[in-house]
Amino acid sequence: MRVLLLLATAIAVAQGFITPRAFNAKLVNFNRKTATASISSALSVATDPTAGSSGTMGFTATNSESRRVVPEDPAGRPTYKIVYVVLESQYQSSMTAAVKRINAGSKNMAVECVGYLLEELRNPDAMEQFKADIADANVFIGSLIFVQELAEKVVEVVEPERDRLDAVLVFPSMPEVMRMNKVGSFTMKNLGQSKSVIGDFMKKKKSDDGSSFEEGMLKLLRTLPKVLKFLPSDKAADARTFMMSFQYWLGGSPENLESMLVMLGQDQVEIVKKTMEGKDRVEAEEPVLLPDKAIWHPVAPDIVFENVNSYFDWYNKDFCPDAGIDTTNSPVVGVILQKSHINTKDDTHYVSLISELESRGARVVCIYSGGLDFSGPVNEFFYDSSGKPVVDSVINLTGFALVGGPASQDHKKAVEVLTKLNRPYMCAVPLVFQSFEEWQSSELGLHPIQVALQVSLPEIDGAIEPIIYAGREGATGRSVPLADRVSLLADRALKWSNLRLKENKDKKLAITIFSFPPDKGNVGTAAYLDVFNSINAVLKELKGEGYDIGEAPATTEELIDSVLNDKEARISSPELNIAYRMSVDEYSDLTPYAQDLEENWGPPPGNLNSDGQNLVIYGKQFGNIFIGVQPSFGYEGDPMRLLFAKSASPHHGFAAYYTYLEKIFGADAVLHFGTHGSLEFMPGKQVGMSGTCYPDRLIHSIPNIYYYAANNPSEATIAKRRSYSATISYLTPPAENAGLYKGLKELKELISSYQGLRGNEGRGPAILNSIVSTAWTCNLDKDIPDLPDVETFDGKATTAEERDYIVGKVYQRIMEIESRLLPCGLHTVGVPPTAEESVATLVNIAQLDRAEDEIESLNRVIAASINRDIDDIYRGANNGVLADVEMNEKITMASRAAVGALVNLSTDSDGRVKEVKEFDLGAMFNGLMGKGKPWTEAIKKEGFPDVNEARMEKLFNYLEFCLKQIVANNELGALTNALNGAYIRPGPGGDPIRNPDVLPTGANMHSLDPQSIPTAAAIECANNVVEKLLDKLKSENDGTYPESVAFTLWGTDNIKTYGESLAQVLALAGVRPVPDSIGRVNKVELIPLEDLGRPRIDVVVSCSGVFRDLFINQMNLMDRGIKLAAEADEPDEMNFVRKHAKAQAEEMNISIREASCRVFSNSAGSYSANVGIAIENGGWESEDQLQNQFLERKGFAFNADKPGMMEQQADMFKAALKTVDVTFQNLDSSEISLTDVSHYYDSDPTKVVQGLRDDKRKPMSFMADTTTANAQVRSLSETVRLDARTKLLNPKFIEGMLATGYEGTREITKRLRNTLGWSATAGEVDNFVYEDANDVFINDEDMQKRLLETNPNAFRDMVTTFLEANGRGYWDTDEENIERLQELYQEAEDRIEGV
Repeated sequence: MRVLLLLATAIAVAQGFITPRAFNAKLVNFNRKTATASISSALSVATDPTAGSSGTMGFTATNSESRRVVPEDPAGRPTYKIVYVVLESQYQSSMTAAVKRINAGSKNMAVECVGYLLEELRNPDAMEQFKADIADANVFIGSLIFVQELAEKVVEVVEPERDRLDAVLVFPSMPEVMRMNKVGSFTMKNLGQSKSVIGDFMKKKKSDDGSSFEEGMLKLLRTLPKVLKFLPSDKAADARTFMMSFQYWLGGSPENLESMLVMLGQDQVEIVKKTMEGKDRVEAEEPVLLPDKAIWHPVAPDIVFENVNSYFDWYNKDFCPDAGIDTTNSPVVGVILQKSHINTKDDTHYVSLISELESRGARVVCIYSGGLDFSGPVNEFFYDSSGKPVVDSVINLTGFALVGGPASQDHKKAVEVLTKLNRPYMCAVPLVFQSFEEWQSSELGLHPIQVALQVSLPEIDGAIEPIIYAGREGATGRSVPLADRVSLLADRALKWSNLRLKENKDKKLAITIFSFPPDKGNVGTAAYLDVFNSINAVLKELKGEGYDIGEAPATTEELIDSVLNDKEARISSPELNIAYRMSVDEYSDLTPYAQDLEENWGPPPGNLNSDGQNLVIYGKQFGNIFIGVQPSFGYEGDPMRLLFAKSASPHHGFAAYYTYLEKIFGADAVLHFGTHGSLEFMPGKQVGMSGTCYPDRLIHSIPNIYYYAANNPSEATIAKRRSYSATISYLTPPAENAGLYKGLKELKELISSYQGLRGNEGRGPAILNSIVSTAWTCNLDKDIPDLPDVETFDGKATTAEERDYIVGKVYQRIMEIESRLLPCGLHTVGVPPTAEESVATLVNIAQLDRAEDEIESLNRVIAASINRDIDDIYRGANNGVLADVEMNEKITMASRAAVGALVNLSTDSDGRVKEVKEFDLGAMFNGLMGKGKPWTEAIKKEGFPDVNEARMEKLFNYLEFCLKQIVANNELGALTNALNGAYIRPGPGGDPIRNPDVLPTGANMHSLDPQSIPTAAAIECANNVVEKLLDKLKSENDGTYPESVAFTLWGTDNIKTYGESLAQVLALAGVRPVPDSIGRVNKVELIPLEDLGRPRIDVVVSCSGVFRDLFINQMNLMDRGIKLAAEADEPDEMNFVRKHAKAQAEEMNISIREASCRVFSNSAGSYSANVGIAIENGGWESEDQLQNQFLERKGFAFNADKPGMMEQQADMFKAALKTVDVTFQNLDSSEISLTDVSHYYDSDPTKVVQGLRDDKRKPMSFMADTTTANAQVRSLSETVRLDARTKLLNPKFIEGMLATGYEGTREITKRLRNTLGWSATAGEVDNFVYEDANDVFINDEDMQKRLLETNPNAFRDMVTTFLEANGRGYWDTDEENIERLQELYQEAEDRIEGV
């Protein structure tokens, strides 16, 4: 048991990332001489060593030779060889120094040493050299080996040599690597394979007193000497050797590592032990360690500080006066450091930032932790003795999550700690796997593994601004600061601190709104946000907080007028209001990169945002608040620029706008208003901006706050990473049922009549005739292939079963339209939902099973009360079984009534839910009266008397919680917090129906851990969709499987669904994602053909630019999976991936592996195919142009064998697309559908594939719809019709939009324009869609007048869209309609021009 205890202790130490205090540890003294040397070296910081360079080299081009030390003259001493593999390079200099000291001074041994950075093992040559080095090594050391595929490589090489090696020491790493540990009789072979008593004890301890695993283990380790004396001497010695080695390693200094190497040599290495027989052993020095946590400063005299008072006694009294820092009003920046860099004296990058902050008059409090749980030091050292925070902002320089390292994190604890501190929390990133040169020349920027570990995970803590500030010097591995990045980081931290210290009345805020497509009628563009109403709400809030808003208009209409119209011109001027005219000289003086823009745009001022002589800034200033209009990309109407594979730089007008905000207006912060603008999508690296990346240049030092739609975490994450924004989520309008109208409503009434008279042989057939006739009038024949011909059909000639079949098919389509969810209207920031809106959201939440929370859907419970399975009802309804269609509607109505009963308890007299009233007294009363709870009674009234109330209890507790989340809107509160220099509480983004944790809004939105997807639930859903897709394709293709499917993957969709579409790609190819030993999805394996039961389907994956940025590790996963399939020795008829790769390999004279490239996207820093931009602006000549844009811009291949680049592989892209039989996309949320945004058609390759195929046949096009529990696979044309009927043509949707006036008209026009986009890219829009839309908006004179009056610019664009649809051959209509449209166009023009 005692052996087990020690073993468990060692395992727990390794897994917990802790730094144990030495048994009799000495404190390291930091004298002024050492500190002066550090500061001196800080002055030689790198200044962008590769400025102006370009290249596409891969990551980690360094090699192990810089870490190889061979004794010059062993002089007869035995030489033993050590090979080490580490994640980071800070140990390189200490290890080299330690080995050289032994070789120079030891009489007993010499040491040969070689080290590898983990990432270097991707290189085949490095891998071969590693094998050769291990083959003649004596000792192997590994540390922080947490990248699964590389961990497997290490095990592959070391495991076969383990028994031969004298010792294997593996410090915190993946379990399979740690199981190789061997120090004499001490091993970890059973790690992770049996229960740990200590582990259970630690879990209990954490729950009992809230202490972290790490803190508990520190206490446990202090008892080790007592445990060791009870073990047999040999086991105790070996265990002690391992533990002492770990402590030496953590100590990190050359002296500590020298002691470790000497100890290992004389105790474990046979050739050294033999020669030392009869000689005196060198007594090992105790590890020399710093305290586990403390405050550190590079020029502190003698010692680190273990409490904040002693630190400030020295700092404020001795240091600051000498440094000229005013201690009475200077901002204080808290800095979090990694102890290993202090131990190894690899601290130049830390010293550089500290010097920059102090040179600007700021003070610092620099803390470290023994492990990677920084919550203790934050709580201990960032507060004074009275409990008041002493810092104004915080920078984490480790790059890691606040609590935990690469393997495990406690985000909940981190958020609690940071919420209590309530200060802006920045997490800067040191380069780990790349040198400066590699990072600078990489278009991708930061290494994908580092993005996952040191950007994604800190964001979940609420971290902002992942600025690269340091890297490693190639030859020595030492950390070196990057001067311009360190300067920027210091500037931005102090700007955030300034928001805390400055009075509100003096703060200047620049509110930036967008106009896309660039047109006066589109000013204030934002997804589902009523921008001007929201700005009005913000202005009122700011006025209440003491901000100077000058003479801001009292009404939204006046606010719109003041921004849209130039008061110096006539009232109806086509020009926006000009706030400032910037001369070319002023622009050139204030914009350091202005000359770089001339390559794309010529000399300033150019013709964009220019009056010919000056650059003009559009907007309006009210006191200290400026409302400005962000300029456009500039290339929207230029076919040549749209075709470029890589996006152009911003134009001069764009640069001038941000120069004005920072240097002329003097903004203390900018508020980007709504989803989304162009800043974050400007050219530059994907993640880890350099000083030449345009988002970085433009935003520069201004704190960036960004209102972003809660349902769009992917693009919000791009804004966070590329433009350093702190996002604040806003709610999208709750989704409501689309309802029915006109002929569709009449159809439902006819079906209702039929249901009552279906047995009447006289009336039943007559009503059926009317149903068939009306269905044809409503164009449902397109959706019901076997709808009888209206000209020849006679209901009397049918049987009762045939009649029910026809009515069931029509009813199913009617219910599909009526129950379709759509957001109505636009959201205003800070406005709580109405009761009706709350019901709509909760009904949708209630319909989903949540297995992870053991919650059944309400529909399932209701169905169970009549002994039915809801999945069977869905299946029957989908197939048009009349009884099941009826039952599905009845259950839906009962569900809505039940949720309505819950919400009614909390509805106020205004029909809104402002606070949730818990149901308790009413429950007692109902119980006494023999009644159930209100929701139970509501369900019973709807015809389900046997519903089980107890079975619904957990669900309604959950719905009550969700209602509280909906009501707890903090959109305005989060803004004022941010402007006060406070922490914005983080929260996930996504679909609030799938994941109610998205609520409440007003959160600093984050994505998810990219290594966590696809989840098991997502894989299950994906397999279901793939099965439905293949069944549908086989049924429409004579039982034949498709050979190749073209997929489009979106960032937001995969966040919302936790990787469903990613899992679909793998499933089609017959590949299974596999979690690694710590639960991350980093592995794939082939599903055997006998288990798969069908051929492997080839896939061509087009990833959005956002997906590429967020999920490059998943692109790696897909590419590895597809390569596995291509290289599998299987017959062509059962493996279409291999079949096509073989043919392409032969055609292109390359290997099968190279020919299996199937994962494509834009070049790094570029987004979209620009097809949407061309269509939205009318800037395209032919469909050929659109298809060429798609191929040029989306033809950059990802290759897992070269993960550091996106290579242009247009020929490979075309070759892969040429074999495609089916194009496929996913709809995952009711909030965003086919015509709501341009993204879906922008990346649709349907006509592209048709043009490439040898037979010129258009591929079949399908959409998966997982917006409800009843997942569907529909053809693209079906989906377009459904979208048109529920939105563009639906009075409920139209009136909801028009209620918001100016912006609502624009939203309607946008959907018509996006419908045109589908005609252009896929040819899947029926003529009746345009014809009916013309009837609704043009032929109805009242509607026409409303649109023209509310937004004449948007109405003109609508008229233009109709004319363009006709002119391009997408809409066939009569001449009278065209003449009317031409007249209306001129009328709108006159209205806009003020004629």
